[in-house]
Amino acid sequence: QVAIDDPVAAEEVSRAAEERRVFCVRAHDRTRASAWTPAVTRHGPVTVAVLGGGNPRRAVAVRDAIRDFLDARPDVADARPEAGAAPPETRPATRAESRPRERPESGAPVDGADAVARGGGWVALVGAGPGDPELITVKGRRLLGQADVVVADRLVPGLLLDELRPEVELIDAAKIPYGPARAQEEINKILVDRARAGRAVVRLKGGDPYVFGRGGEEALACAAAGVPVIVVPGVTSAVAAPGAAGIPVTHRGVAHEFTVVSGHLPPGDPNSLVDWAALARLRGTVVVLMGLKNLPAIVEVLVRHGRPATTPAAVVQEGTTGQQRVLRCALGELVARVRAAAIRPPAVVVVGEVADVLATVPSASVER
Repeated sequence: QVAIDDPVAAEEVSRAAEERRVFCVRAHDRTRASAWTPAVTRHGPVTVAVLGGGNPRRAVAVRDAIRDFLDARPDVADARPEAGAAPPETRPATRAESRPRERPESGAPVDGADAVARGGGWVALVGAGPGDPELITVKGRRLLGQADVVVADRLVPGLLLDELRPEVELIDAAKIPYGPARAQEEINKILVDRARAGRAVVRLKGGDPYVFGRGGEEALACAAAGVPVIVVPGVTSAVAAPGAAGIPVTHRGVAHEFTVVSGHLPPGDPNSLVDWAALARLRGTVVVLMGLKNLPAIVEVLVRHGRPATTPAAVVQEGTTGQQRVLRCALGELVARVRAAAIRPPAVVVVGEVADVLATVPSASVER
């Protein structure tokens, strides 16, 4: 746990913890933390843990208000159960109360009453959405509330993790573009081992599990191990980030198609499956995820193969969050403008006439 006023020293501690794959609590900067601690109060048999959405002062204030209430109303905390009933804090929840009713086979959701009856664990691949914690699905949030274990990517909204029950095992998968990451095989093993131990496991992934999220590999690993797997789609940043920036990926009379590609590998890389030359010839919108590092090569190949350098383009950094930034310019100017503005991942690149089609509609944090 880091609680010092020296940001450089705090960053060094965080980096050392990250290298050793150890959780690090940052008291002064929750955005750089990989774990959070609740404000706790105990009153007799009652324990209350409060997470304040990343605001420790709020958590302490709410905790203190609850403590004052319990001090004033000791009958609430000391209430006895009805005769013959087990105390609520000692009666374990039944599987029917705490587990979902789905049991997929081969990745497809089906009725899972038999798995619940056997007391077996399960894995849910849940899309956390593009950044705004309110954009997770209702089903995804419900499964988080039922989880015993949550394996989370670094880019998932921290507020979703703040809401987890105190006893939930939180595992940082450290999946961040161009940063340290657990080997995918290690993540697969964690999912399978925890589920085989009878635990409810949520694999919480940024965006959608099946859009450049390697969710398919995790589903295959679970299926091969005989572990029930549930897939909960998420809102992908490929559509949500441009939308939040006032950029529709399709628009009547402007673009009738959009193509989403990964820019993780540069054009010409032998392992890349993207036909950049073909993309350059399309009239529709091109959306590039994970493309900032290779942006110079991507822009060069698009222009070389036919996309006019005057084509409208945009970059949306941390779309749908309070830190969202939007940069719009011509495709040929994009690399220099991104460097000058110090745009950093996570960011979505949009190329096409749609980048300017709603230019008259106000949008927050737009740079031109």
